[in-house]
Amino acid sequence: MISQNSIQQILSRIDIIEVVGTFIKLRKRGTSYLGLCPFHNEKTPSFTVSPAKEIYKCFGCGRSGNTIGFLMEHEKYSYVEALRWLANRYNVEIEETETSPEFKALQQTADSLYIINGFAQKIFSEALFNTDEGRDIALSYLQERGFREEIIKKFGLGYNSEQRDSFAKAAIAAQYNPDYLQKTGLVVLRDEKLVDNYRGRIIFPIHNQSGKVLGFGARIIKKNDRAPKYINTPENEIYVKSKLLYGSYFARMAIDKADECLLVEGYTDVVSLHQAGIENVVASGGTALTPDQLRLIRKYTNNLTIIYDGDNAGIKAALRGLDLALEESLNVQLVLIPDGEDPDSYVNKVGAAAFTSFIAQNKKDVILFQLEIALRDAGNDSNKKSAVVNQIAETIARVNKAEDFTKQQDYIKRCSQMLRIEESGLHTLVNKFIRERVVKEEGRRNREDAFPTGDDGQTPPAGTDDAVLALLQKDEMQERAFVRSLLEWGLKPWTETQRVADYVFEEIAENQLDELIDNKALVRVTHLYKAWYNEGLEPTPKNFLYYDDLTLSTLVVNIMDVNAEISPNWKEHYEGHIATREELFREEVFSTLNYLKLRKIKRLIDENQLDLEKPHTAEEQIILLQTHQHLKQMEISLTKTLGTVIYR
Repeated sequence: MISQNSIQQILSRIDIIEVVGTFIKLRKRGTSYLGLCPFHNEKTPSFTVSPAKEIYKCFGCGRSGNTIGFLMEHEKYSYVEALRWLANRYNVEIEETETSPEFKALQQTADSLYIINGFAQKIFSEALFNTDEGRDIALSYLQERGFREEIIKKFGLGYNSEQRDSFAKAAIAAQYNPDYLQKTGLVVLRDEKLVDNYRGRIIFPIHNQSGKVLGFGARIIKKNDRAPKYINTPENEIYVKSKLLYGSYFARMAIDKADECLLVEGYTDVVSLHQAGIENVVASGGTALTPDQLRLIRKYTNNLTIIYDGDNAGIKAALRGLDLALEESLNVQLVLIPDGEDPDSYVNKVGAAAFTSFIAQNKKDVILFQLEIALRDAGNDSNKKSAVVNQIAETIARVNKAEDFTKQQDYIKRCSQMLRIEESGLHTLVNKFIRERVVKEEGRRNREDAFPTGDDGQTPPAGTDDAVLALLQKDEMQERAFVRSLLEWGLKPWTETQRVADYVFEEIAENQLDELIDNKALVRVTHLYKAWYNEGLEPTPKNFLYYDDLTLSTLVVNIMDVNAEISPNWKEHYEGHIATREELFREEVFSTLNYLKLRKIKRLIDENQLDLEKPHTAEEQIILLQTHQHLKQMEISLTKTLGTVIYR
């Protein structure tokens, strides 16, 4: 783990304008910077970066965050990968916290494998372009297949000589550990000598999300019936096939922008489509899709289009992993390439425009296609048809997220028509499978984070009418305003002896926070602020922006949203000084805090009123009436202080 000291050094050097400006062009506007949003297509800039608050916000698509969040969103890095990227940029030497000997050994092995793979990729690329054998055999083959030099270099393709140990000799001469060399799969031990494993093959490097080489796919060139067409890196500490998609490093931003991932089978399909300008494409390597691969796709988009060959093998490959994709709430469509072609050959045959048009016009819903194929295979066999009904019901049952309800009902209707059975019967069967799955999913749901994915940690209940929803939204905004005023002005002087934070926490006891603030995520932010403040720290929004709990970090980013600013030319049109929020901070703190108090009193009045309507003894009735009068007096007093009027 990265030490807190290193993290603090990294955070202290971050310049959000410098980091974001590495990826998009920004121009100054007032105290903020403006540019075209990298997360959606737009012609008019709406992407705003505030150096003072160290956050960005797109007013077109709504995405927002801090510097680390930007790297995680734009580059699809993990939190640790983003920190390492920043450390490298700002020349911060990373210290690791004390870890177990086992973890250190694992990390050392992983680092060694990455280094060897990077070395190997350079050796293979050198052999492809700068040796007679590489140019005559491998480069000429790739050029015959239509690959241009720039795309070959982009993907880092290479060649391994037919010699018995050309790479092994180079690696040993560079003093790489023989045990680690074997673990990479690049060499094998035969007759007590290291020999190359990928002789006479074109090499496809496989990258992780930050561009490091995890492993290789090696394709044979010369015809050899005894040798496999492809050899892949054996699984090791860094190469786990079920967690990888070939080309994802090069496709990640294109997928994000297109909001669609194209999935093909082979390495050359990916390279050919990229060369044609279709970059939102990855390859599964011909294996069934795994949950980890599907979650990788979901990092970028919910829309998956599978493009496979139109033969039986291609159809079966396309349908593997379908149920898992539905469970991940992916919208899955299928396109089958015609005439015995594959995506590589077809895009070279018809061109990029025609290929893109073909994909758009020939997408099939994958569930309906699966049913069509299953019915065709079942023929007139009643037992097989019965099995198809059960199979399709179980598949539809996996479309079981609340937001997918309409889609599920549509599937039931259309599939019952294709099966020629009663819609109600299929509905009952689908519900049966859903009930069976509920028990299994119970444990998984209990392990999920207590807060939903939304940035505010709260979800209004279904069926909430518009008036109540409007009130909830108003209350939510007031709670956010209170927390924001604490974050922004907490360290400012309230009196000669008090800061704003002292005043706030004197007015609100810790056990009252849950009573005054409904949003539990906002309660957590306030508790954390108070804990830091009581420890002698001086919390600012920055402490939260880079807090390692991304739920709270994202929430604070949204609270500290970039505001519209008063034009510097205002005085040219209007006379008089316009007070800023900073000048009015006392009024803001006072009003936001007292709004929450007033809301609490009003709720107590309503609860007391409901109690009054129930049967009581005379003594109880008097106590309730006195309570009502006392609460009303508090309400009136607070209202006068705030200068507001209460409407019943």
